[in-house]
Amino acid sequence: MFKKEEQRYNLMSYISEEELTLKEILLDKLNFSVRSLSKMKKNRSVFVNGKYKKPSEKVLEGDLIEVKIEEEMAGFEPQDLGIEILYDDFDLIMVNKPPFMVVHPTKSHFDNTIANGVTYHITKKGEPVKIRFVNRLDMNTSGLVVVAKNAYAHHTLSTDMGENKVEKTYITVVKGIVENEEGTIDQPIYRTSEDSIKRVVDERGQRSITHYKVLERLNEATVLEVKLETGRTHQIRVHMDYIGHGIIGDELYGYVDESLINRQALHAYSLEFNQPRTKEKLRFEAKLPKDMELLIERLK
Repeated sequence: MFKKEEQRYNLMSYISEEELTLKEILLDKLNFSVRSLSKMKKNRSVFVNGKYKKPSEKVLEGDLIEVKIEEEMAGFEPQDLGIEILYDDFDLIMVNKPPFMVVHPTKSHFDNTIANGVTYHITKKGEPVKIRFVNRLDMNTSGLVVVAKNAYAHHTLSTDMGENKVEKTYITVVKGIVENEEGTIDQPIYRTSEDSIKRVVDERGQRSITHYKVLERLNEATVLEVKLETGRTHQIRVHMDYIGHGIIGDELYGYVDESLINRQALHAYSLEFNQPRTKEKLRFEAKLPKDMELLIERLK
């Protein structure tokens, strides 16, 4: 049982509900990784009733377990980019990413990224936490990005995503009229070579499942709500192309008309998942950006 009032970005408090070893509680109840456990032992950063204990020692029902989760900050330069923070607690930050902004610095985009903007935000708050991205979006995709503040939150949320416990919903505008009101695309996605950016549907690939529902039919275009059951690179873009309805503005897989929109019309609209520590159900929505709203109006 978590002590909610004790939760801080650098301290986790948990009251044992049964007699187990400390290791069993940390791994099975609190979802820490084996790597984190080794680090705790090395740094002597886990305490039972105020005293350090080895992971192999027994913990009794009612004992207070406290874990320090302090880490050195990542080396991102803080930049005031005016990014939209939708939510911020002791474990995570939810960002509404605008189109054309890169999530993480790369050789070609070394600053002005979400990482730089979030680093500015936490520095201003005086929280020396190490941020990690739970999900990532292409530069030209807009919408929700989850940023973890510690290794525990990152491990827990990443595991939940891998086990399909995170509901991810997108809105996209595709070329042509989608006839069925809803459908499921269950087709494997494959990368043809290591230096290839583009993915294809191919039996050699990983199983990939995309669910879609028609929200609105436009003039030779359709607005779709898309839910991902798996999270492959370019999954929605590849699957929409596969069914003959490429995303409008998608230079790699879809239909390009810069008079309509100058990027792929794809937006990460909502995320629903459990808060890593408290297990409270969290749901977030990011409204459609102006360029997609304008696109829909133009196509009506």
